[in-house]
Amino acid sequence: MASGGSAIRGSRVGAGPMGEQDRGFHAERLQVFYWCANGHQQSPYFLASIEPEEIPVTLDCPNCGLPSGRDKENPPSVTKLEPYKTHLAYVKERRTEEEAANLLDEALEQLRTRRSRLTPQ
Repeated sequence: MASGGSAIRGSRVGAGPMGEQDRGFHAERLQVFYWCANGHQQSPYFLASIEPEEIPVTLDCPNCGLPSGRDKENPPSVTKLEPYKTHLAYVKERRTEEEAANLLDEALEQLRTRRSRLTPQ
């Protein structure tokens, strides 16, 4: 005769003194609706005993990745991305020759003062 485990035949593994009503399909759930800027709707379920402050205000939409909120009429706005800068845009932002020379002089002067403090005299 093979023996193994202490479960009684026909009993459910994992069913404990808490009872099934506290977890799984029998737990009381709260359905919350979210909408993104593209109009996608998602409705996840949360445990009914959860505090209202713990339910997230925004979620990421699984369809498009945009943030989705609870207000259908005013969904969260799409985040603004900085446009790609071309090489010419960077060239226009460069410093003038005088500014570059002044920055270099200031940096060299700081290095000289640090070095003079470190070297024993």
